[in-house]
Amino acid sequence: MGKRQPASKAELEIARIVWDLGNATVRQVFEQVDPARELDFKTVQTYLRRLEAKGYLNTQQDGRSKVYSPKVRPRQVIRETVDDFLQRLFDGATLPLVQHLISERDISANEIQELREMLDRWEQDHGNPQDK
Repeated sequence: MGKRQPASKAELEIARIVWDLGNATVRQVFEQVDPARELDFKTVQTYLRRLEAKGYLNTQQDGRSKVYSPKVRPRQVIRETVDDFLQRLFDGATLPLVQHLISERDISANEIQELREMLDRWEQDHGNPQDK
């Protein structure tokens, strides 16, 4: 499969609803949209059609209704989106993003501990880079 066209922020919001529901009609998705967003039924329908056209969703006809279901897993979309973001902003380098997040965001002591644990697990799985 070729590279999928990126989904917009609004499209990803709708895709997340379908991922949560598993299978959903336009009406079911529309009913899950935050009312503060003030999206109308036709707009939700348009986003679902775009997501189908871009390869994020499958559809099946059920009577008069289309039922949408995920074609790709959220983890895959996250990976593709982050990879695209890294490429556009940091020439594909990971460290500048991590440095930015650490210096520009309020990171709690618990989050720092989680990061340390993740790095420790990574080193156990991949070996300590200083040993090479």
